[in-house]
Amino acid sequence: MNDQRPDPDALLEAVRGNAEHSKRGQLKIFFGACAGVGKTFAMLQAARQAQDEGVRVGIGIVETHGRKETEALIDGFAILPRKTLPGNGRPVTEFDLDGALASDYKLLVVDELAHTNVAGSRHAKRWQDVEELLDAGVDVYTALNVQHLDSLNDIVGGIIGIRVRETVPDRIFDSATDVVLVDLPPDDLLARMNAGKVYLPVSIERARQNFFRRGNLIALRELALRRVADRVNADVRTYRVSHAIKTVWPTQELLMVCVSADRSQEKLVREAGRLAQRLQAKWIVVHVDQPYQNNDARSREALLVIAKTAQSAGAEFANVPGQDITEAILDYARKRNATKLIIGNTARRRIFTFKRRLQERLARANPEIGLLLLSVDEVRATRRVRWIPEEPQTQIAALGIATLACGAATFLASQLVGFFDLSNVVMLFLVTTVFIALRLGRLAGAWASLLSVGCFDFFFVEPKLSFAVTDTQYIFTFALMMVVAVVISQLAARLRSEARVARAGERRASALARIARDLSSAIKIDQVVAICREALTPLFEARIILLVPDKNERLMPTEDPGLVDTSTAQWAFDHGQQAGLGTQTLSAAHALYLPLKASMAMRGVLAVVPVGAPLPDDPDDRRLLDACCSTIGLTLERIHFMEVAQETLVRMEGEKLRNALLSAVSHDLKTPLTAIRGLAETLEHRKELPVEDRSDLARSIRVQADELKRLVANLLDLARMQSEGVRLNKEWNSLSEIVGSAVLQSRAILEPRKVRTNLPADLPLIEADATLIERVLINLFDNAAKYTPRDSTINVRAGATADTMYLIVEDNGPGLPVRDPEMLFEPFARGQKESSVAGVGLGLALCRSIITAHGGSIRAEQRKPNGAAFEIRLPLGTPPAIESEPIHDQAAHSDR
Repeated sequence: MNDQRPDPDALLEAVRGNAEHSKRGQLKIFFGACAGVGKTFAMLQAARQAQDEGVRVGIGIVETHGRKETEALIDGFAILPRKTLPGNGRPVTEFDLDGALASDYKLLVVDELAHTNVAGSRHAKRWQDVEELLDAGVDVYTALNVQHLDSLNDIVGGIIGIRVRETVPDRIFDSATDVVLVDLPPDDLLARMNAGKVYLPVSIERARQNFFRRGNLIALRELALRRVADRVNADVRTYRVSHAIKTVWPTQELLMVCVSADRSQEKLVREAGRLAQRLQAKWIVVHVDQPYQNNDARSREALLVIAKTAQSAGAEFANVPGQDITEAILDYARKRNATKLIIGNTARRRIFTFKRRLQERLARANPEIGLLLLSVDEVRATRRVRWIPEEPQTQIAALGIATLACGAATFLASQLVGFFDLSNVVMLFLVTTVFIALRLGRLAGAWASLLSVGCFDFFFVEPKLSFAVTDTQYIFTFALMMVVAVVISQLAARLRSEARVARAGERRASALARIARDLSSAIKIDQVVAICREALTPLFEARIILLVPDKNERLMPTEDPGLVDTSTAQWAFDHGQQAGLGTQTLSAAHALYLPLKASMAMRGVLAVVPVGAPLPDDPDDRRLLDACCSTIGLTLERIHFMEVAQETLVRMEGEKLRNALLSAVSHDLKTPLTAIRGLAETLEHRKELPVEDRSDLARSIRVQADELKRLVANLLDLARMQSEGVRLNKEWNSLSEIVGSAVLQSRAILEPRKVRTNLPADLPLIEADATLIERVLINLFDNAAKYTPRDSTINVRAGATADTMYLIVEDNGPGLPVRDPEMLFEPFARGQKESSVAGVGLGLALCRSIITAHGGSIRAEQRKPNGAAFEIRLPLGTPPAIESEPIHDQAAHSDR
């Protein structure tokens, strides 16, 4: 029963394509052979019909070229203003993309898709403007001539003798929602041109002598018709896949050439190529890879030669797996919508034929596809030998092992014949035959079958030790035993071949999965190089060298530059094609160079240098190598974009810090400078001030100067510490002296707040840079003074454990304004983004840098019920021995 369900993968691809198109605007292209066939006229008529149906239509840009009929059709449409750009000495108007995106039109008419925009536009080509409109969900009507298609540019140039510079990628044409062919016979087009409906009268004669010759117009018309037919054929294939239609719709001629792994098939491929050229039809060369076939070296070499011959002739080569040749060919032909099958027909006929020939089976199974037979002479010297075993043993060794196995079976049967009937002993020979066929292949299995029958007759059937048979029933037994043994041996050999093919496929799939897994975690090119060296080198028995481009797109080998030819690799990189050993381009090279193609660009070249053994010539191995190249190319592209993202992130962080620094300098450093300037002007102009007021003003100036000095010092110190690191001048110091000095220096900042210290008299000495620790405490005091009321109390207490000394500075102010206290220690971080308190946000960041350099830690926490606490922990070393003094009090308390 035929399965009429659609292929899930193909159906999913079609649904995915429809989903992608539903999110974008729809593109409708009015396509013609050349100017003057009426593309713009037909486009405007379609736009007017859409407007009559209620669609908001706008004219983005339309070139009328002075044609009155076209100008008349524009009346009644809303026309978008054009953008004026400076041209070569005079202003030039251009399509305004930003204005089109800002408008609310559902449909825009944008003429001349291949137009090159004026320098200074956002995009170089108008088709790029159209793509941005489509991405924004705007439908677009546009017009295009066949000579502007990228794939046909060379062909058109050869026909008309002029190379068209403005081209459009074929993917734009193929991805369009709809293509309308606007056609006009050459004679009618020439009549329109003579009537002045195509060009102005001054240009008619020049156009007739150059572009608008009748032969040119006929050729361009054929190209346009064929290109539209190709697109329609692709739509037909999509429809057949989505609706599970198995029958072939012969909408476009497609020849499928069926070949076997034989050198005689080269002639068949060449003959089919000439036939396809005469019919102007596409063609495919197909080989059915049966799992039970023996793939000897001659067959693999012949298949590789056939594949190269087909590809060089312009055909696609496909190696299709399948159990049955007829079913595999017909299934692939229906899938590709092939219209004719081409099969080689040898002149030599076999005398005995046990099954129908391939062409007969194809004709019976599928009468709707045409069948062509081309005469092919067999090449006996390179004819495929199906009985050669694939194991390393030679034929003689395999036959010898089979002979020894049959001898061992005969000896064992002679020991069992006294206990079992001969009919049971026969099973021992059958088991031996199956074992030999599984291990040594068909030839050894057939030899074991013949030898088993001979041994059974010679040693166990009366008269023994003779091939004579007294009972004629044994003749039937011998024949049946021979048939059963041969059939079983062939089935066992087929199972062995299928298992070998499955193992080879599993090996390739596992290797590709392993390489893809390893490459998925690679974040540096060095890691990709290591994976290529460790995974691909043993897999293909060749040296694998990766070449990546530098900033100037010049390839640089990542290792062993003496083993690669950079000029050949550069050619492969620039052209995106294989080159070097085993190819038809620069074949004198000593290595094979494979371009690493990715989705966006070419990312490098993989050089395969043979070491001892030749390059892999098996088609499956070459496909595996191509898949590895694709995976490596995608990995290199991912690494490239990771580096771009990292550089962008670094620039963003630098810009963020720069903006924060400018904000701090422009505001927080400006505040004390303004105060100093104002106080100084007061002293200068008001000389009659009392001495006490003048002293207060001078003291205020000093306080503001100290604040300015502290801000600048923090900024410079933090920058120096981040670039050069913290330089410590460690000495053994008393923590009480450091705290006392810091409190004394901060007295002007803290007034009128109270500072209460609680420092045990028996605190051990600490090895630290006293100046920097004082700097930490001064910044903590300054931070407390800024964010606490004037009547607050600041407590400083310390203590020591076995290996750590802790110092806590706490206040009874409003507490920490942020949920995550760790944010306070970041450079330019403020507890409140919008705060009236002066400060750059560097003090706590500087504190952490200094404490971390001492091997300690600093953290902030919220006090209950209110207030904030900063805890410093510093490691205790082994202090030097000092003379102890009698201790009168357990702790020293002071209020300052």
